[in-house]
Amino acid sequence: MVSFDGLRLGDGGPIYQQIVRYLQRGLAAGTICAGDELPSRRVLSARLGVNPNTVQKAYRLLEEAGLIASHAGAKSFVSAGPAEIEAVRTQLLTEEARRLVEALRQTGASREEAMALLGRLWDEKEETQDETT
Repeated sequence: MVSFDGLRLGDGGPIYQQIVRYLQRGLAAGTICAGDELPSRRVLSARLGVNPNTVQKAYRLLEEAGLIASHAGAKSFVSAGPAEIEAVRTQLLTEEARRLVEALRQTGASREEAMALLGRLWDEKEETQDETT
């Protein structure tokens, strides 16, 4: 079952969008998979301390995107196939990259500086991961 324990509600926009984004990121990362069961709307709203209508809206958007399936009187589950997951991953990567590029441009960084910085940070992360394994 998708736990949503890692979801930290904050200034990331409306709560329903944060729920949607959490599930999308889990799909993109492979930590949430097709067939995984979702908590009921009431259970998730109680766990997060939000209005059940907020969770209902998030689930409806996820259903419309073809990422989850819900049936009356039955559990909701992740229904995204490989094509939907790849589309979500591409969308998330593109959105994040655009935000980063805009922030770097606003600081006056050149393309070369930005690429060099990303390379250094990428290498640092890999070195940190190698040390912990």
